[in-house]
Amino acid sequence: MDFELLKRLESGALEGVPASVDDAEALWLSIGDDEDLAPLCDAAGRVALRRCGPEIQTCSIINARSGRCTEDCKWCSQAGTHHTGCREYDFCPEDEFLRGLHDCAVRGVQRYSMVCSGRKVPMKDIRVFAAMYDEARRREPGVRLCASMGLLNREELQALYDAGVRRYHCNLETAESYFPTLCTTHTRADKLRTIAMAAEVGMELCVGGIIGMGETMRQRLELAREARQAGAVSLPLNLLIPIPGTPLESQPILGEREVVASAALMRLVAPDMSIRFAGGRARLSREATERMLTGGVNGAMVGDLLTTRGNSPEEDMEMFASIENNPIA
Repeated sequence: MDFELLKRLESGALEGVPASVDDAEALWLSIGDDEDLAPLCDAAGRVALRRCGPEIQTCSIINARSGRCTEDCKWCSQAGTHHTGCREYDFCPEDEFLRGLHDCAVRGVQRYSMVCSGRKVPMKDIRVFAAMYDEARRREPGVRLCASMGLLNREELQALYDAGVRRYHCNLETAESYFPTLCTTHTRADKLRTIAMAAEVGMELCVGGIIGMGETMRQRLELAREARQAGAVSLPLNLLIPIPGTPLESQPILGEREVVASAALMRLVAPDMSIRFAGGRARLSREATERMLTGGVNGAMVGDLLTTRGNSPEEDMEMFASIENNPIA
């Protein structure tokens, strides 16, 4: 490992100066195949602690619209062209949405979001979801509301904001250099347009992606840089779950060592963002999870995901509390 380079990148990141993709990639290439990752992870952990604080930020989601998506994203079980057997419905029941909200409040989960399949949710349906959000903010004002509803326009985003949504999620998914190999039915420009409009109506931005889809380490670092440049305050980090029936069903699983290193290096490239575990982390060992939570990751999605099971919320909250009470020095 190039310890001089690591020290320089850590020093800059501690002051809020992002590492360049070139430098972060060079650091990765300097690490031997069997070399201990502890110096890298410890450095990333110190940056996360200085720039973001000791609290592990939490969120939860509900699959508010499922299946029948018109897009051809190769990783996704909900694309209409993929035959995965996922559930299909237009609206989650309001009582189910409100139960999830109540669970967040009881467990101390800070954020709660509806996530919808499809290229975008039309305005007539936005009004239905907005009414649910309006009820949610009345019932549990302490839980912050988020939304992920595709490539919306300004009017649609404004309707969600007026209903209490204060953070909008729109993943870039992967680096610009790799995205066209994974999706052809919409572009990065489409995503960035919606991201910019969400910021204009006053929402915070949650912009992340999926690793393990065949991209390089450099492209993961490019994703972190591109999310930062888009103005994101939160970067959800998903691990690919190869789902039968999707074009990536045979994609080899990314090893834990590379997952741990990816998160740490992304922290150096994006020192001020909340980098949070999202989909796929249930396959990691507790050891790897704890190493990441002291090695650059400072947030997590808890509970079930969209079409797959998540981690136990009770076990998660116990682990988070233990780590928050013993932050890396």
